[in-house]
Amino acid sequence: MEQQAGARGGRDLSRRTVAQRLDIPLEMARHHGIPPFWSADQLAAFLADPPAWYVQSRANRTGKRPVWVELRCAICGTSETLRPKKWWPEFSMVSCSWHGADELPPVPEGARRREVDGIGAFVGIVDEPTS
Repeated sequence: MEQQAGARGGRDLSRRTVAQRLDIPLEMARHHGIPPFWSADQLAAFLADPPAWYVQSRANRTGKRPVWVELRCAICGTSETLRPKKWWPEFSMVSCSWHGADELPPVPEGARRREVDGIGAFVGIVDEPTS
C-alpha cells in the first residue's frame, strides 16, 4: 500500500515509501523508529533537520550500490521498486513474469540470452556476447 488516508484527511506515505525517498533500507527505517505512516510534512521536517543517525548514514554511503532500484518491464512498462540483491547480474532488461519470451525484443546479433527468475514480479533478461 503506497498511501493511505491520514487522520487529518491528508495522504500519508508508507514506511516503505519514506525509506525509498530517504534512500535507506526498510530495516533501518524500522530500527530508527520511523512509524508505519508519515505525512509529507513530517518527511519534509525530517529532511530539513535530519537526526544524527541519518546524517552519518549518508556520510557512510560509498555510492557503489544503490539502496533501491526501479525496475520497469520492457514490454508493458509496469514498474516496481526493489532492494537490489548482490547476486543479481546486470540486466539488459526485465519483463513481467507473465509475459512470454516471444514478446521480448529480439536477441542482439552475436549475443545469447538468459533469463533470471525471482526478481520481484519480474524476470531479469541478460543478453551476453557469445564467445
